Amino acid sequence: MQMILTEEQELLRDSVASFAQDKCDVGQLRALRNQMTGPGFDEALWKDAAELGWLGIPFSEDYGGLGLGYAELGIVLEELGKKLVNLPILSSIVMGGGAIARGGTEALKTALLPGICDGSVLSTLAYQETNRHNPYFVETSAEMIDDTWVLSGRKVLVLDGTDADHIVLLARSSNGATDRDGLSLFVVPCDANGLVRKRNILLDSRVAATIELDNVKVGATTLLGRADEAADIVDLVLAQSAIALSAEMLGGIQQAFDTTLEYLKLREQFGAKIGSFQALKHRAARWFCELELTRSIVMKALRAIDEGSDDLVQLASVCKARASSAFHQSGKEGIQMHGGIGVTDEMDIGFFFKRARVTEMLLGDAGFHRNAYAALSAY
Repeated sequence: MQMILTEEQELLRDSVASFAQDKCDVGQLRALRNQMTGPGFDEALWKDAAELGWLGIPFSEDYGGLGLGYAELGIVLEELGKKLVNLPILSSIVMGGGAIARGGTEALKTALLPGICDGSVLSTLAYQETNRHNPYFVETSAEMIDDTWVLSGRKVLVLDGTDADHIVLLARSSNGATDRDGLSLFVVPCDANGLVRKRNILLDSRVAATIELDNVKVGATTLLGRADEAADIVDLVLAQSAIALSAEMLGGIQQAFDTTLEYLKLREQFGAKIGSFQALKHRAARWFCELELTRSIVMKALRAIDEGSDDLVQLASVCKARASSAFHQSGKEGIQMHGGIGVTDEMDIGFFFKRARVTEMLLGDAGFHRNAYAALSAY
């Protein structure tokens, strides 16, 4: 498994970094958090990302994609993560689009994936029903009546759910509320009768939706994979989503470290640069080690997606646990090393702290993934 970037990947990294430097600003989040209506992201930036081909990176050329892989998509996410760029790449490309690519019929993939690749169609995944990541706890019901699936229930923390055109919905078609078996996935249009979306703004200024379904009817052709057997698809989609999110988190960790390191070199206290203080040197050195450990596991996990590794789910748990802990540490260290000014709104470092607190919980926190890894490893 190659753990360095190829020449083409380095060119991609430089291109995304240049784009982010020219067009993206952490301060844009200040405007988004006060926006109560409309899209939860910058539509002009989304159009630019589509024109640059980033949205089609992990999809086959047969559906308008670039036929590359998650190693390349991870580079894009990492560079955008350095600027905390708010675009629905995780929700539409990795989660919703990823589920369709893995479980959709040829007709569904032909109908939806080209639009997802060019940015004209937004998708997302609605699986969560509690305030904690618990993918098998599903009470939303799916009942077949006269060749039509009838869906009822409630989903929370649906990323970019108010902007999506289609929602890949996880529902229970048989068995009990916590069983792994008996789950089914459906592609549900957001204009379906009986579907209501409520807009929520998260701590990091991103938008997530609460979705309520009251006897929403969808055809049999909207089913992804087989009825009652969606858990196999969900496991892989959530694994690749956790890894992709970790790649974005890596960018945030790197930028928070770089920003704080520069501050340590400039800020003076007691007649000396605070970066010369031994205690801060030790903390910065430990932070750097956590950063590099995170980079290693993220690169390994991204390549495992492309190679279809048998241990992908285990690697995803190791990766997300490491990224969650490291980003949490980065947020705290960045705030503390900046001193009291770090918590003020005019300082960008506070936004990295907020993003860290949200992303560490999304798709399972460090504790969840350590437990998951232990269970998968028969500890």
